[in-house]
Amino acid sequence: MDYAAHLDTALTRLHDEGRYRTFIDIARKNGQFPHATWRRPDGTEQPVTVWCGNDYLGMGQHPVVLAAMHEAIDAVGAGSGGTRNISGTTVYHNLLEAELADLHGKEAALLFTSAYIANDATLSTLPRLFPGLIIYSDALNHASMIEGVRRNGGAKRIFRHNDVAHLRELLEADDPAAPKLIAFESVYSMDGDFGPIAKICDLAEEFGALTYIDEVHAVGMYGPRGGGVSERDRLAHRIDIINGTLAKAYGVMGGYIAASARMVDAIRSYAPGFIFTTSLPPAVAAGAAASVAHLKTDAALRDLHQQQAGILKLRLKGLGLPIVDHGSHIVPLIVGDPVHTKMMSDRLLSDHGIYVQPINFPTVPRGTERLRFTPSPVHGPREMDALVHALDRLWGQCALNRADLAG
Repeated sequence: MDYAAHLDTALTRLHDEGRYRTFIDIARKNGQFPHATWRRPDGTEQPVTVWCGNDYLGMGQHPVVLAAMHEAIDAVGAGSGGTRNISGTTVYHNLLEAELADLHGKEAALLFTSAYIANDATLSTLPRLFPGLIIYSDALNHASMIEGVRRNGGAKRIFRHNDVAHLRELLEADDPAAPKLIAFESVYSMDGDFGPIAKICDLAEEFGALTYIDEVHAVGMYGPRGGGVSERDRLAHRIDIINGTLAKAYGVMGGYIAASARMVDAIRSYAPGFIFTTSLPPAVAAGAAASVAHLKTDAALRDLHQQQAGILKLRLKGLGLPIVDHGSHIVPLIVGDPVHTKMMSDRLLSDHGIYVQPINFPTVPRGTERLRFTPSPVHGPREMDALVHALDRLWGQCALNRADLAG
């Protein structure tokens, strides 16, 4: 076996299909985000504006967050020292879990090192707690949810994206006595569309199923206190397990679930992804707790975020550029070809100092390759103008189709 040749073949295939992923070396500037510095492979530097980050509200540079992290690291040092059951539980972890439980109106919350791990560990553990569990999973659920469902060894059913009629058919076809769980998202990150939370909760109640919602792209940004779409729609009390992240709107790192005290205790006690993982550094937990607490009271920042997203979508539509608009803060611009998508990303960076990563298959279906923009409150009029003008010029240079504005 020529292992090196096989690796070369696999990598060449990605290059030929325009799907090879390039990591851009950037240094964010505290207090100046979304401005950053791109460090080219040749060692030279260029200023860039980041348009694809998930620090949706700029909380990664908020003084309240930074002060909490400095205070914690000065008080207790860098690492946590171990897993949660071996010296890795501190006052900072307990405070953060209390903040998160309060955020979602749940009895308890449980921290993980990322929302990916939270999804994977929880969904793969649930069949051990409920023998014979059938999980009904939306077809466009995040890879972490898919992996958790795949690894759990139990029965699974995949329903067409946001299709509650198909979900009903699947529920009706199974044993009424079997334990069931419906797993879905509140905001799907590639198209920016919303899950039909109320209708899914109705079906769950009718068929005696648990509900599991991923609010990763919604916590901090929706609802009166940032509890997500389920809080905004006054449905959080109908959700059994809420998954969220601390690495997007909250600007730090980590993931969690919020649920009943009994559910959290069971996951804490049985999930290997929690039991055998070193806990978050105390400073990270402290910064996240400060961010969660602050955003519970900063509705103005959420409003500004939605306003900026609305402005960008309106301006791109005015140019006839084919964006997807489901009313969320995510702005996908459909290019439809992996080579053109990569070329536009490269040209935006090199010619205009605008950083946005191409999104290709398998993250999105072939033919829907896109640039995904994430406007934030710290993207001002100057940054918006530069992006819109650059896209208009490049779209014309690449001879890509525009929408029929007259229609």
